[in-house]
Amino acid sequence: MRTDLLARLAEHTAAREHDRLTRRLRTIERVDGPWVWAGGRRLLSFCSNDYLGLSQHPALLAALRSAASVGSGSAHLVCGHRAEHASLEEALAEWTGRERALLFSSGYMANLGTLQAMLRSGDLCVQDKLNHACLLDGAGLSGATLARYVHADVASAARQLATRGDVPALLATDGVFSMDGDVAPLRELAALCEAQQATLMVDDAHGLGVLGKDGAGSIDDAGLGQRQVPVLMATLGKALGCYGAFVAGPAALIEGLLQAARPYIYTTAAPPALAAATLAAVGVARRESWRRDRLKTLIERFRAGAAQLDLPLLPSTTAIQPLLLGDASAALDAAQALEAGGFLVTAIRPPTVPLGRARLRITLSAGHEEQHVDGLLDALGRLVSRS
Repeated sequence: MRTDLLARLAEHTAAREHDRLTRRLRTIERVDGPWVWAGGRRLLSFCSNDYLGLSQHPALLAALRSAASVGSGSAHLVCGHRAEHASLEEALAEWTGRERALLFSSGYMANLGTLQAMLRSGDLCVQDKLNHACLLDGAGLSGATLARYVHADVASAARQLATRGDVPALLATDGVFSMDGDVAPLRELAALCEAQQATLMVDDAHGLGVLGKDGAGSIDDAGLGQRQVPVLMATLGKALGCYGAFVAGPAALIEGLLQAARPYIYTTAAPPALAAATLAAVGVARRESWRRDRLKTLIERFRAGAAQLDLPLLPSTTAIQPLLLGDASAALDAAQALEAGGFLVTAIRPPTVPLGRARLRITLSAGHEEQHVDGLLDALGRLVSRS
């Protein structure tokens, strides 16, 4: 007798409910800078990836309204590639110091498509154990052998590459890790890849716009370029406040993706109006360096206050400031207590993070004020005093 698939899925959901691991949708009714309205309540959000506070910038809204059309009507390779897309790709390539860039509809699709196009059965894909899920899934889709190394441990990565030194190899890492907030040892990884003749790919979703000269990202911040890191992926929905993603690198990479990246070939192109807004966001992000300066000041203020309260923060210098609580129930209870006090902070639980590593993922934005950070610290201090 066959297993009923819906019944099996329901059992899985029930098990997650029992362990307090169930994910819930929350409808945000309105946004005004760092403030959100949910369930009729006004909450100060510390869980958005809008690191530069650009999602409601007047220049982006004006560009969105002025675009000639909304829907693209087709995949890029049919008739969906508009002038707005082309201009954005040129700007992204120039900003990141790459020959060319290629737009994707999401970061997940960009990583799936890139790894599926570059790797084949029998190849080796070496990845950090804390990489984003889409990098791991992309390796699985490609058919390559996936070998994972200890987080940010270059020696561990070297051992994995050495296990199969005679096959084509790609090493993939997050630039800034989405749940821990730390930055990958990119210079050391680049040197390792050069020595081992492996290709280095960096997912800079959380570094673009925030790190590096004029926000060019973690690769630029490490003093590396296209030669050392031939494959760059970054998203457009975090520091740039829009939506989508791109892959940038040598012309040979982009031409290859045009021919072989299935998530690109078989997906309708993003709305031209959105590409126009994103192009405006690139300009604002590059020009308004005060946003990065402000964000850095707020990060330092938060970490100094957290140290005074002896809060168990992970060692991050980026906008992602994880407060490690360990137990999933403890993280969920803390998030609910903060919400009761007017703060929206998400509890991150397994399987997004390993067992015993549940946390509050606190994110800061240039849209926050110093008093907002101080208010959150006061709320966290009250939580600690009650525990």
